Amino acid sequence: MDILKTIVNYILNLGGPVFVPLIMFIIATIAGLKLRKSVLAALTLGVAFSGMTLVVNYMMDSISPAAKAMSKIFHLSLNAIDAGWTGVAAITWSYKSAFLFFPLLLAINFVMLSFKWTKTLNVDMWNVWNKIFTYVVVLYFTHNAFYGFLVAGVQIVLELKSGDMWQRHIEDLTGMPGVTVPHLVTLFAVILQPLNKLLDFIPAMNRPFDSAALQKKIGVFGDNTAMGAIIGVLLGFGAGYSVSKSLNLAIQAATAMTLFPMISKLFMQALSPIADAMSDFMKKHFNGREVYIGLDWPILAGRNELWVTVVILVPVMLIFAMILPGNTVLPFAGIINLSFVVAALLLTGANLLRMIVLGIITTPIFLYSATYFAPIITNLAKSTGTVKVHAGQQLSWSTFEGPDFRLFFAKAFTGEWWAIGLSILWLLGFIWLYIDQSKAKLPSQRYTLAGMETATTANIPVEASSTSTDDIDLDDLDGMNFGSTSKKAAQANKSTSLEDLDGMDFSNSAKNNGNK
Repeated sequence: MDILKTIVNYILNLGGPVFVPLIMFIIATIAGLKLRKSVLAALTLGVAFSGMTLVVNYMMDSISPAAKAMSKIFHLSLNAIDAGWTGVAAITWSYKSAFLFFPLLLAINFVMLSFKWTKTLNVDMWNVWNKIFTYVVVLYFTHNAFYGFLVAGVQIVLELKSGDMWQRHIEDLTGMPGVTVPHLVTLFAVILQPLNKLLDFIPAMNRPFDSAALQKKIGVFGDNTAMGAIIGVLLGFGAGYSVSKSLNLAIQAATAMTLFPMISKLFMQALSPIADAMSDFMKKHFNGREVYIGLDWPILAGRNELWVTVVILVPVMLIFAMILPGNTVLPFAGIINLSFVVAALLLTGANLLRMIVLGIITTPIFLYSATYFAPIITNLAKSTGTVKVHAGQQLSWSTFEGPDFRLFFAKAFTGEWWAIGLSILWLLGFIWLYIDQSKAKLPSQRYTLAGMETATTANIPVEASSTSTDDIDLDDLDGMNFGSTSKKAAQANKSTSLEDLDGMDFSNSAKNNGNK
């Protein structure tokens, strides 16, 4: 057991930008891609992941201080500190049984692939921490480790099936063939699905509203760089910044919004030859069976609709934190709501207006979930000793990931009838989502204007069955715009503010790739 723990920890300590390209190199070599091309593709993928992590962190580091300043303007002082996903991940990785979930994921994925129950091969091993945290939540409520492993296993299965479901949408949105995102954040679409269906009855919601459509309507103000600058300066003024500081934030946001689609080109350059080789290999040895490579959500980060939405939702979340009765969580580290926006991007086909409306409607779900789960996260932090939690304080995560799935299934195994009923309803909702999205129009074909198909996407022609594995150069991608490609809880006696975060060290999560 100690040997297994050592091996797993060594692999995970490599971090995503090393581990994932290594796995992809092995896959490419087995698929028959030439050694030179396999090495270059793997290295380019590592560069793409590292680059995207740098820009994501740059964007979040630019926005977070403005969010903190804005919370002071709102005079927010609540007793549960928001550690964000990085803090919760660091705490979770310190749990004593964490290493067991690595082989659990591999075993379930292997069985499902062998019996053709999925087409997704998940190589995103860093996000095993999501399964560990689900286990901890279930264990907290049931005091039964078996139930914890069982629910974590169900989560793995659902993630793999979601990978199958979203693959064609992801390819259409990003132009990247043969890859998908089997991540828990995409399962929030089960909650968003009925809301999104209601939006179908509003004519304005059925028109093209992605970044490309905006650029056509409002010209330069719809450009990625201009949108970043506008959002940045408005956020700065909202935070009470001076003119010069607001302009600096504008440039920082514009920088990130400009770099996201550029780095997306690197993903395309790395993944295209591997996808072609895999297609040839599967045709030759497995009668053309499709296999999708499961990667982390940053492969979608080139879509600027994602970033426009989360930045607009920052003041929305702070206002809700101030006015919602019973909320105890002060949003800070987790205020960039990636737990919502990835599912919204995929479900709506990058329709910015729908994403913002759905975000406003569902923000209270995240704050109340963070309040409800605060005792669990606090207990986990204390039991692992990862983070020191002061007396009277609680630790939480304002944009709690998968709050619906974790609450319903954890409470269901305690015998609560309401939870059993909601779990069954949730599973039925997933089946509905799966069937609906499997036959839904691709994002590039979904929205119409004046009876014509939307031209909001520069749909990149990708021949999955291509036999060519020629070198791909970034120069060949000039002119392709990947940024617009259609692609509850005991109340503590002591109130604290954001300053209480000072001194808390979540840096042990930095050994990993920094991706959620």
